Amino acid sequence: MLWACVLLPQLALDTVLRRHPAPGKPLALVHGPLQRRTLLAANGAARARGLQPGQSFATAQALLPDLTAIEYDEESVAQARRLLAAWAYRYSSQVSVAFGDAIVLEIQGSLGLFGPWPLFEARLRDDLAALGFHHRIAMAPVASAAHVLAGHRDGLAIENTAPMLSALAQVPIAQARLPAAAAGAFEHLGLRRLGQVFALPRASLGKRHGPGLLAQLDRLRGDAPEILPLHRPPDVFDARIELSFETESTEALQFPLRRLTSDLAAYLAGRDGGVQRFVLRLEHEDHGHSDVPVGLLAPERDAALLFELARGRLAQASVPAPVRGLRLLARELPPFVPAGADLFDLRAQQGMPWEQLRERLRARLGNEAVHGLSAVAEHRPEYAWRRDAGETSPMPVQEPLPRPAWLLERPVPLRDARLQLLAGPERIETGWWDGDDAQRDYYVAETSQGQRAWVFCAPGERGAWMLHGWFA
Repeated sequence: MLWACVLLPQLALDTVLRRHPAPGKPLALVHGPLQRRTLLAANGAARARGLQPGQSFATAQALLPDLTAIEYDEESVAQARRLLAAWAYRYSSQVSVAFGDAIVLEIQGSLGLFGPWPLFEARLRDDLAALGFHHRIAMAPVASAAHVLAGHRDGLAIENTAPMLSALAQVPIAQARLPAAAAGAFEHLGLRRLGQVFALPRASLGKRHGPGLLAQLDRLRGDAPEILPLHRPPDVFDARIELSFETESTEALQFPLRRLTSDLAAYLAGRDGGVQRFVLRLEHEDHGHSDVPVGLLAPERDAALLFELARGRLAQASVPAPVRGLRLLARELPPFVPAGADLFDLRAQQGMPWEQLRERLRARLGNEAVHGLSAVAEHRPEYAWRRDAGETSPMPVQEPLPRPAWLLERPVPLRDARLQLLAGPERIETGWWDGDDAQRDYYVAETSQGQRAWVFCAPGERGAWMLHGWFA
């Protein structure tokens, strides 16, 4: 087996920065009691001004009055970890979050699908950069070894056990993720590298530090089986962003909306599925909320399209009260079937597939403004079709005469002394059972101006023509 470890060195801070409208300004995470709050993490702009994790919040405010302080939220970090696990599920069916600050995935079975490791690694890094997470990646035959090596050296890739043991031997004890008591004792003895710990007598090591340390070292070297709980993505996507301000403008919600739809797309890609309906929940100060439903005619998972549709629906919604939080909830997650495409795409550069154009029009104009047509088994032309919210159904070929593409809402008299009949008649006698009896002889005719019309008159007559449609 081969395991890739995606180490997340600043997961809590990234969870905030990726959702913050101004991540480049000084910002810090704070935690602890109200009277003794300390800095848990600080971004680059804050560290450049002298702030460091562990400082008291009062000191940080004295050094940097314009510091943006955000309370550490454990649930938000757990939500980000679940999102990353769902994303990693796209590349492997064996994904684990057992290490807390890292995602590990078994990749040996995936190399044939995603290419050799350098290409696979580049793809992982591109995805993580787009999602907004700092990361370090390493590969090794043992998951815990990959975890340790990722913290020691970013980009390390080892496929065999012998070079893995050599690389582990060079890891400083401070980076070996050993229990704090054991690591302190080793450093007190003058041991600096993990290889020196491997060389200690096993019996003495177990007697002094217990069997738990021996078991950890055995798993690290691959001498004992490593059983990791595997992640299974949930069947519902539920993500929320709390705003640092109140707003009644939907324009101000576009930044968090883009992040939520991007996360939804990453989650769907991991499930190899799509979404056909989701809800944008606007949370208000009084704990109330208002919902903006977003429905699609077919499952989709493209991040840009989902954002465009959600933005269009949100722009049409009325905001009854100031918004303090935005939540995206998706329960209907059907399988995703990519639309077929030509081998050589003949569309213009600025063109788009009909499916995407249809969804954009529905989002901007409303559901009722865009619809398809479906045929109805009815001889009367005005009743032979109906509006359909789904895909457009192909109209069947009518015999013996063709049907016009433009059918008038109601027939109107046609007065043309030079009307020329081209085909017909086609007699229609029906509708006596519903009180709208129709007895007509239809003809295809050409007017004096060269237009091709669909006309009818009373059965057996030639005159008093009624125009019912135009041919293209």
